[in-house]
Amino acid sequence: MPGLKLGAGRLQIICTLGPSSYEPEVIRGLTDRKVDLFRINLSHTGVEEIEERINFVRTHTDVPLSLDTEGSQVRCGPVEPGLVVHPGASIDLVEEMVTGTAERITLRPREVFNGLHEGSHVAIDFHGVVLRVTGTGDGWATAVVERGGALGSNKGAVVDPAVDLPPLSDKDVVALSIGRRLGIGHYALSFATSGEAVGQTRELIPHHAHVIAKIESLIGIRNMDSIIEASDAVLVDRGDLSREVRLEQVPYVQKSIVRRANRWHTPVYVATNLLESMVVYNRPTIAEMNDIANTLLDGAHGLVLAAETAIGVDPVGAVDMVKQAVDVFEQEEFGRRLGGLGQPIQPADAIILD
Repeated sequence: MPGLKLGAGRLQIICTLGPSSYEPEVIRGLTDRKVDLFRINLSHTGVEEIEERINFVRTHTDVPLSLDTEGSQVRCGPVEPGLVVHPGASIDLVEEMVTGTAERITLRPREVFNGLHEGSHVAIDFHGVVLRVTGTGDGWATAVVERGGALGSNKGAVVDPAVDLPPLSDKDVVALSIGRRLGIGHYALSFATSGEAVGQTRELIPHHAHVIAKIESLIGIRNMDSIIEASDAVLVDRGDLSREVRLEQVPYVQKSIVRRANRWHTPVYVATNLLESMVVYNRPTIAEMNDIANTLLDGAHGLVLAAETAIGVDPVGAVDMVKQAVDVFEQEEFGRRLGGLGQPIQPADAIILD
């Protein structure tokens, strides 16, 4: 069933597909570079597109695919182009799908309205708009804009105090059924909250398929042991973590999750901003290469390129740069072992490779 053995042998590279990479020549180029897994992000893929995209990718590669769920996350709906909201303005939040304006936007999933109350804060997108709820009802809420700014379509949101959400959205359930019918062997559970949530996902996918649990929220951090134990692999999504964890703390949270996953002998991958410069340029910064080196030294089994290959100017070039970084890492580690310098430098209790 699955074409990839998670965490097996060499360090692995996972690439997110998007507008920049849904091209035959790009897919073939990534395949030639021995990318291990292609990721389809369901947060930016309509249900009606899923089967078509799976079949399209399979036409041009034998690299296995992973469906990445929306998961237990609040998002806004589509909004009109160039939408800006201003401090002090009133805005309605509704569960029905509408094209958002300065007066009304969609908030989903619908279960979010069960947890909103007067005084709740809704922060949309990274360092973006902040709303304060002033009233609630059945499937709606009113809010005032505390921090204004631009609003984009389908952006993630953080609600404070947090609200209870199901581990899978309605769209995820439909998507998993499509994946099961088409024999997809890998599924990423976004915003994993517990080992139980991982188990609920397993019930909806093929028996031998792999579940990659994404730890990207405070509740995921608190429950990381049960999540790691229940999963075939875990993925540290630093971008979404930074919505709930201060930026300066994210590196230490990453190290903690990687170390804990290594203790469980569970493959662990790291995503977000690895080569952020290569979204718009054809070269990374020294700081980004240093980040990759330290991530590998910490004990990660693989790296995930997201925006770099989904919307970047040169998806194949980004993979080439990661491969060069991995090659140097493996040469350095091999040389250190042969040179009689003892075990590689690493955090206590970490295991660099299985």
